[in-house]
Amino acid sequence: MPSDISGQPLIAQLEATKAAKRSPADRIADAITHFCGSMAFVYVHVVWFGGWMLWHFLPGVPQAIRFDPYPFQFLTFTVSLEAIFLSTFILISQNRQNRLNELRNHLDLQINLLSEQENSKVLAMLEALLRFHGLVQPDPEIASLAEATQPDRLIQQIEQTLEHNQQQEETAPAKSPQTP
Repeated sequence: MPSDISGQPLIAQLEATKAAKRSPADRIADAITHFCGSMAFVYVHVVWFGGWMLWHFLPGVPQAIRFDPYPFQFLTFTVSLEAIFLSTFILISQNRQNRLNELRNHLDLQINLLSEQENSKVLAMLEALLRFHGLVQPDPEIASLAEATQPDRLIQQIEQTLEHNQQQEETAPAKSPQTP
């Protein structure tokens, strides 16, 4: 695994650098998301909801201090607000994670392209050595593999294939469910 002089893996360094550059709002969103994804969060809610309902159902509690009688409209309101804020915090954390994933994917693509270039060069050098020693037999597959990869052509081929598949799906007759 590639590492720097200190021995720390470069990818871990990249992630640590990105984590250190988070804004205070991102740090808060990540902390809330981390807590909300734990069993402690579930336990807090079990106690909270159970306590809320018991408070309103216990016969010894005076009617005057029961602030949210059944069907618990205030509890429903509170839980709805909590859900809105929690989903927002989760989306903030996911967006930040998506940006980091895009960076990783871009790095992976660059490394793969460099590896492809190196492999193509090695194949070309091997073929030249074999030809120099008179050991080569023409192989069109080797010649094709020795060519440099052209990402723009690959992207065009992928897009054409996707468009072709989409057109086939759109023109294919819908299959009706068969009754036994």
